[in-house]
Amino acid sequence: MLEILYRDDYLAAVNKPPGLLVHRTGLDAGETRFALQMLRDQLGRPVWPVHRLDKGTSGVLLFALSAVTARTLGQAFEAGEGLQKNYQAVVRGWPASEGFTDHPLKRMPDDMRSKREALQTAHTHWRTLERYELPLPLGGFETTRCALVELQPLTGRRHQLRRHMKHIAHPIVGDATHGKGPLNRALAELLGWQRLWLHARTLALKHPATGRALHLEADPDGHWAAWRLRSVTPHTTAPMPAV
Repeated sequence: MLEILYRDDYLAAVNKPPGLLVHRTGLDAGETRFALQMLRDQLGRPVWPVHRLDKGTSGVLLFALSAVTARTLGQAFEAGEGLQKNYQAVVRGWPASEGFTDHPLKRMPDDMRSKREALQTAHTHWRTLERYELPLPLGGFETTRCALVELQPLTGRRHQLRRHMKHIAHPIVGDATHGKGPLNRALAELLGWQRLWLHARTLALKHPATGRALHLEADPDGHWAAWRLRSVTPHTTAPMPAV
C-alpha cells in the first residue's frame, strides 16, 4: 500500500518508494508492480500520472483524478511553470557550497516525437548540505568523499538531475546509467543498500482547480541516516529551506 500524502477531488499525491515504476514500460517487462495500478486499486478509481519519477527515485509523486487535470498539469511540469521542486541526493565528491548548471540536454530516444526540438534548455540550482568521508579505499585514495546536496530543477527535462550532476563531475550515487559502477557497488556493500540516492522531497504548485498554493512533502526513509553513521569525519550541515 502506498503512503498517501494528499488527496482531494482532483489530485492525489503519494510517497513513492525507491525501486517502484510509475507505470508499465517495455524497458522493465519483468516488473509486475506499478505505482499507477497500486494507487488505482487503493482508491478504487482511475488515476493519471502528471509527471514521472525514475524507478530508483523515491518521494513525492503526483497523480490527477481526471484526464483534463492530467493534461493541464503535465504541460506545466514539462515547462517548469508555476512549480517548485526540491530533491535531495548523495553525489560523488565534494561539490562547492552551491552552484547553477545551465546545460542543454538532448531528448531521450523514446521521446523524439515529431515537431519537437531535439535539444532542450535545462537549468538546475544546487547546494551542498552535508559532506561525508567514508572508510572506503578506492581509486588510490584511502577514503571516499560524498556529499548530500539539495537539487532544484528549474526545467522539467527527462533525467535532468542525473544528467546535470554527471555533467559537473558529481554523479548521483547508485546511478547505473550516469554514475560509476565500481563506486556504486562498493558503496552499496558498505552501506548495505543497492539503490539510487535521489529523493523528491517537496513539490509546490498552484492547485489546478482552486488556484490556491499547494505544498507537498515526503520525508526520506531511514536508509539515509547511514551516510552520517558511516562518515569518518565531521559533516557540515545546512537547513533545508522552506518552500
